[in-house]
Amino acid sequence: MVAKIVSGKNIRGILIYNENKVEKGDAFLSMASGFAGDIDKLNLAQKAERFNKRTMLNPSVKTNALHISLNFHPSDQLHSEKLQRIVSEYMEQIGFGEQPFLVYLHEDTHHPHVHIATTNIRSDGSRIDIHGIGYRLSEKARKSIEQKYELIVAEGRLLDNSPRIKPAIYGEGPTKKTISNIVTAVMKQYRYGSFPEFNAALKAFNITANRGTEDSVIYEKRGLLYSILDENGNKVGIPLKASGIYAKPTLDNLEKRFDKNAKERKIFRVELKDKIDGVFEGYQSITKTGFEFALKEIGVTADFRRNREGRIYGVTFIDHGTKSVFNGSDFGKAYSAAALTRSFGERDIPVKAIGKIPGKHFSAKETMEKSHLESPRKTGYLDMVLSRSDQGFMQPTVKKKKRGKKLQQNL
Repeated sequence: MVAKIVSGKNIRGILIYNENKVEKGDAFLSMASGFAGDIDKLNLAQKAERFNKRTMLNPSVKTNALHISLNFHPSDQLHSEKLQRIVSEYMEQIGFGEQPFLVYLHEDTHHPHVHIATTNIRSDGSRIDIHGIGYRLSEKARKSIEQKYELIVAEGRLLDNSPRIKPAIYGEGPTKKTISNIVTAVMKQYRYGSFPEFNAALKAFNITANRGTEDSVIYEKRGLLYSILDENGNKVGIPLKASGIYAKPTLDNLEKRFDKNAKERKIFRVELKDKIDGVFEGYQSITKTGFEFALKEIGVTADFRRNREGRIYGVTFIDHGTKSVFNGSDFGKAYSAAALTRSFGERDIPVKAIGKIPGKHFSAKETMEKSHLESPRKTGYLDMVLSRSDQGFMQPTVKKKKRGKKLQQNL
């Protein structure tokens, strides 16, 4: 059994995700705890209201929703009563046995799994501490339940049989196989709503898809060439045509996925926005490099796109936890590339000119690894920014460092 816990600030999104699965026939509500009356007769609004009444007992707690998934091996023998006992015991062992929760059994994959929606606000208004709940309580519960019910152990296997995506390194293996494996995995697993977003997800694994220039034959015929990128973002090796990959990641086939992906990723928008806000709220000031590094630490890639002159013109965020891709503008103007660049308090210097600036002698690898972060923030930065007009940001105050002293780095 594999258990995964994701916290959030609004349980409605969790309910919408599962209720949509029910409506499509891919899931059904298999269990409810802490709900009076016939749960089958309650609609989405009524279910959400039950949780809202509980969270309103302590409105100061912003992170008050949990989305738990329990994933089982295809060979596990699970009848309805056994599955209910497993869920009940798991919730009891992680401290949520007395909490209201809904359990949805999903049947849209090759392995059985349930999704549980609940809240960490008790009936007396107190809060259940969920910090580190995974390693503190969930792992112990998982192991005891596996042993008691003779389930296939989770250690050593993934949530599903999807391949791990390892970033491409040119020369480590056959180019064609490397490109094919990564492109196929990203194409099928990630939720992107446009070609640039798909390309941003590929770039996170050192792969790029190229349509050619607008006056080229390949562009005219809607062709795609996939290449490996080196550590400086340059294409290396022989490119591979989309038609040469078994999954056929052609432009036509990709476009068929855009609308569906854009709809499916909506439930993860708030979660990713919270992660971005969390980075800004954690530091008194932060540079673009530090911002990228801090996000990387929590499984998010920020891809700042540049034009031919090397200037930033867009940003795309890739959440590898939920496998969802969003443009910065999807979260509002304050998250656009231009607004974020201003918030860093830096000039947008073209890449081509960086080597000409005194003191700027970082290699590409050094630039990605240096965090340039300062002391933790006392107030949320984006909260302050979003309450202002769209005309610009208040520049963060950065104290000048005395010569000879090292820049303090806190991650």
